[in-house]
Amino acid sequence: MSEELLHGPVHEAHVALGATFAPFGGWTMPVSYAGTVSEHTSTRTTAGLFDVSHLGKAVVSGPGAAAYVDSVLTNALDRIGPGQAQYTLCCTENGGVVDDLIAYLVSDDEVFLVPNAANTAAVVEVLAQGAPAGIEVRSAHREYGVLAVQGPRSADVLAAVGLPSSLDYMAFEDVAFGSGSVRVCRTGYTGEHGYELLPQWDTAASLFEALLGAVREVGGEPAGLGARDTLRTEMGYPLHGHELSVDISPLEARCGWAVGWKKDEFRGRDALVAQKEAGAPRTLVGLRAVGRGVLRPDLTVLRPGNSVGTGEPVGATTSGTYSPTLKVGIALALLDTAAGVAIGDAVDVDVRGRAIACEVVRPPFVEAHVR
Repeated sequence: MSEELLHGPVHEAHVALGATFAPFGGWTMPVSYAGTVSEHTSTRTTAGLFDVSHLGKAVVSGPGAAAYVDSVLTNALDRIGPGQAQYTLCCTENGGVVDDLIAYLVSDDEVFLVPNAANTAAVVEVLAQGAPAGIEVRSAHREYGVLAVQGPRSADVLAAVGLPSSLDYMAFEDVAFGSGSVRVCRTGYTGEHGYELLPQWDTAASLFEALLGAVREVGGEPAGLGARDTLRTEMGYPLHGHELSVDISPLEARCGWAVGWKKDEFRGRDALVAQKEAGAPRTLVGLRAVGRGVLRPDLTVLRPGNSVGTGEPVGATTSGTYSPTLKVGIALALLDTAAGVAIGDAVDVDVRGRAIACEVVRPPFVEAHVR
């Protein structure tokens, strides 16, 4: 493992728990503890505790900071008020996606952003380049940890450690914890009722230990990035670099709901409006394997044929995994709009020369319980 990889504030706790690690976005992150299927099931049935401190953090502050952020990012920040968070996108001028992120509206003069780890510098650069005088844009990547408690018993876990649990969906509150403070937001990346917590970096480990005890009390367990990926794939949630990228637009990824189409200004607006009027060239769909077989990213999707190579290519998978909930292979895929493949149609996926029959479905693959 490269010594250049960064460690989060809870790394030693993961080592003590016997976690397996892998590099992710320049950080050494826990992939699993007891096993991905066990951790996935725990999150769906009781509670899972995730350390996602590799996620970026940035602060935009100064007079009119919120209005400035609104002029750059896609979603309409005036849809929410202080104390609420919003999913949004930072786009290129051509309508591709630099990153998808969560914006926490602190006040008219402060917005706290949580981008993906590998894209934090790019998001900060985009915002800093156009910032007017008096607006400061700075990375706070190593000032805060990010912990997530997800699952049907997650509210019980927060209550057990004295944190607020009765928040509305996508609302947040700053509260004291130990020697510091923590920002508690009712959101997550699993499709379950859950919370994301942003403690100060040097208090993240103590919060993790407190939460771990409470999670175990309700029958849950710590969960790594392996379970985080299977959970989000079951929900059809996009992952940057897979379902979103500088070459994949919000419309293609079915994220047009996160675009403020009535806004006069945001980065990439002209390109996205033009694509909306013309129709996106590709559309993100779900694929559910009909028979046995595990689906993976970057596989060719074909019209059904007698054998691999005889069917017409209609797209490619962007993510794929085995669904612990459904116990079948599932995938997300970008299909060519011109191919005319519809929800309910049959397709084949080429898995190393073997055709896996799949049904085209509309995500999520399982019912969401986020609200």
